[in-house]
Amino acid sequence: MILKNFIVFEGIDGAGTTTQQKLLQKKLQAEFPQVQCHCTAEPTTGATGKFLRSLLKGDFQATAQTAAYLFAADRQEHLAAPGGIVELCNNGVLVVSDRYLFSSLAYQSATCGPELPRLLNSQFPLPEYLFYFDIEPSQSLKRITRRGVTEIYENQLFLESTLKEYRKVIQEYEKMDTGMKIIRIDASQSLEKVEENIWSALKNMPILQG
Repeated sequence: MILKNFIVFEGIDGAGTTTQQKLLQKKLQAEFPQVQCHCTAEPTTGATGKFLRSLLKGDFQATAQTAAYLFAADRQEHLAAPGGIVELCNNGVLVVSDRYLFSSLAYQSATCGPELPRLLNSQFPLPEYLFYFDIEPSQSLKRITRRGVTEIYENQLFLESTLKEYRKVIQEYEKMDTGMKIIRIDASQSLEKVEENIWSALKNMPILQG
């Protein structure tokens, strides 16, 4: 199922998804002030999401399988809770999420294998637009280092494994007839060029023309 008015940015840590989400929100406010835009992210700011962020910081340990269940639970709340993604999109709000189920299919598959993440995320709706930010870990880690804060997944070997999973997942969805629009972004380009590529894909989106 495709959830209209839903946009997702995906990529390994340091790919620039968070930065481009902010730039897109600013662009939308300037070009289409009549369109309500809600930016969000996963893990969320809810109770499960906060627990996950603490896990990612390394405050405590959990098995890879436990993490997979937690990410799926956080996503369910993100979608279905009152005022969540589904309600917003159905009410004509454009929702842009920094990460979604594709992160689980990449990150959790790299830690506990693909079967459990695929099962846990199989019933979630797909976004109308998926932007995949492709970048080599050597480049993304330079950005992470400049940021000064690292998480448990932010190391060369793990990001290389995750990148392989991401590319595999994106390729699989590109072969499916889901109705989801997939746009690959060369995230090694300048901020301006990436922003331009995103805007070029979205400027004719139905919600912006209505």
